[in-house]
Amino acid sequence: MAIKHIVMWTLAGDDDAAKADAANEIAARLEALVGRIAGIQSLEVTRNAAFDDVNYDLALISVHDDVAALKAYQVHPEHAEVAAYIRSVVAQRASIDLEA
Repeated sequence: MAIKHIVMWTLAGDDDAAKADAANEIAARLEALVGRIAGIQSLEVTRNAAFDDVNYDLALISVHDDVAALKAYQVHPEHAEVAAYIRSVVAQRASIDLEA
């Protein structure tokens, strides 16, 4: 059964230009993993579109073949490198995994 992995981040800092740059970099790095890590069916990174004062800034929505593929993605060295960058530019994170 496919698994939908959703992660949301609040970017650190108050500088809107720096936050936009970080969001673009996160998207580019995550989207580059498609085709490089087995088991990713789809992956999209998108910016918040409204209510900036209460919503998260950025979201990842990815679909993986199954829980085993999601676990493999999470520990894959290329994902670990991207995750380290993300941790360096975010203030808050939330996630959920759903049956797709």
